[in-house]
Amino acid sequence: NIDFYLIAVNKFKQRLTETQEFYKELLKEPFDFDKEECINVDYDSIVYAKNKKQRLGYWRKQLKLNTLNRLYDKSEDEKQTKKDSLEYVVKSFDILEKEARMAAEEQMDDYYIRMNELTDVDWYPIYINTIVAAFDPHTYYFSPKMKDRFDINMSGKLEGIGARLQKKGDYTKIVSIISGGPAWKAGELEVGDLILKVAQGDDEPVDIVGMRLDDAIKLIKGKKGTVVKLSLKRIDGSKKIISITRDVVELEETFAKTSTVDYNGKKYGLINLPGFYIDFNKRNARNSTTDMKHEIEELKKEGIEGLLIDLRNNGGGSLKTAIEIAGLFIKKGPIVQVKYKNEKPRVDKDTDSKIQWDGALVILVNEFSASASEIFAAAMQDYNRAVIIGSKQTFGKGTVQNVLGLNRFTSYPGDIGALKMTVQKFYRINGGSTQLKGVESDIAIPDRYTYMDIGERDEENPLKWDKIKSLEYGQINSYINFDKVVNNANERVNNNPHFNLINDYAKWLKSNQEDTKVFLNFEDYKNDMKKHKLASEKFDLIKDYKNDLVFKSPLYELPLVKNDSILAKKREDWHADLSKDIYIEEALRVVSELKLKNGKIAIKQ
Repeated sequence: NIDFYLIAVNKFKQRLTETQEFYKELLKEPFDFDKEECINVDYDSIVYAKNKKQRLGYWRKQLKLNTLNRLYDKSEDEKQTKKDSLEYVVKSFDILEKEARMAAEEQMDDYYIRMNELTDVDWYPIYINTIVAAFDPHTYYFSPKMKDRFDINMSGKLEGIGARLQKKGDYTKIVSIISGGPAWKAGELEVGDLILKVAQGDDEPVDIVGMRLDDAIKLIKGKKGTVVKLSLKRIDGSKKIISITRDVVELEETFAKTSTVDYNGKKYGLINLPGFYIDFNKRNARNSTTDMKHEIEELKKEGIEGLLIDLRNNGGGSLKTAIEIAGLFIKKGPIVQVKYKNEKPRVDKDTDSKIQWDGALVILVNEFSASASEIFAAAMQDYNRAVIIGSKQTFGKGTVQNVLGLNRFTSYPGDIGALKMTVQKFYRINGGSTQLKGVESDIAIPDRYTYMDIGERDEENPLKWDKIKSLEYGQINSYINFDKVVNNANERVNNNPHFNLINDYAKWLKSNQEDTKVFLNFEDYKNDMKKHKLASEKFDLIKDYKNDLVFKSPLYELPLVKNDSILAKKREDWHADLSKDIYIEEALRVVSELKLKNGKIAIKQ
């Protein structure tokens, strides 16, 4: 029965028609930007309008803000143009205001055109997902079109800028950047950025505020080698235009990669693992477990003294490979508990007693290390096998989803899509869930997201954290000075001026996020923007940091790099980023201080 669906959609369409009738009237006359008034942009906290008059008041302020944003940008552009060319005649405020108002109206026109083009094929998945979102943030209905897109994304081959986008109100938001993709290589796009406009090369930019996500993605995606320009709004409120050359984001870019580095006269290995990948359809295909074995073995040949595994931004993947990789660092034992509701947990174990690496081990994580990453890091922490260093906690996704094709439950001849449904939860071997709490770092280091609600806890209706019975397992206790090293590192971090600057920056970002009042008086708005810009300048030193370390490809990779200019450039860019990474530097200090109970290093054959 879809009666309630029809009621809900028809009511929304009615309100859509009503607002469409008056927005042009509100934009017909100039706004009074001398008037002292503000708007609250925390839209979730605003109560619904009680009557038409109040609704009209909401809309007037919102359209004024839309115009003001454009007016300020145009005003700043005029100043820059005048600075570049003294002969240029600056446009008057009234002209700029009219242009900004017309641009806001065009954006609204486009919005209503797109909304009126939607059919039940578009509305029904929205309706269903509004319902299933009440269960948890990872249960989701895929229409046939959405399921096709999901399958393409799962193949690991994308063409575009290499970023995952999400609708946040009227805005298109960057929620993650694909490691190795064009955006990752360019290094300018950041998680949390809002895309305001999109331009194809030197063409006129298209305003995408209020645009459907599908339509925005179509503008951002494009053929390999073409350039897209994105007008961004940063999480600190600043605005920037960046250019990205589109490319094919191959699955190759998600594979493990390795570097060596000399630190205090000793050589150490670093393995970056972007995901726990596997191809279930090809038995002998490359996977993260075999790659990790290979990388560790090659690093052993070079006589490394310790190993760093970088799981930052690793969103997870195959549970199977996470368990197998954990087994590379212990003899054998339980790795994770997986549990259905009201059933006993299943214990997944490493049963292979061989060890690939029993040397010093440090694992780097951040707020975007999720799911399988958290299982691996948690197991290493519970066994006291590795030092976990990074953000205060990881993402906190401790749930398991299955994708169920819905046609199996009906005789309907056409494709009706699929349901991605949360069916289980992960639990550590100590009994605690990784849901919400994630994995807390032994050495917590501040970053820009320290005080923000990032991860599972920022989702609507996440499942709660809970605890089940701990398993019997023995801590490995590989180190004779574990506590001392951790305590020294925490003290070092707390007294490091650069980390303190990053912490201050994180606090400043949080305060900006909580400041939801926006001035609608032009001079007040302009002064507020100047104040934000001035306040942000003291944090410029964060981007200028260099650790003066030299990172190199492992010896086995040198012939490949010599004969592959693309691979050479990828490694060059990666090594350059590592040389500016203060977190890697601190991790190297930690791994260099760890002392093993025995100096033997076993290689799994």
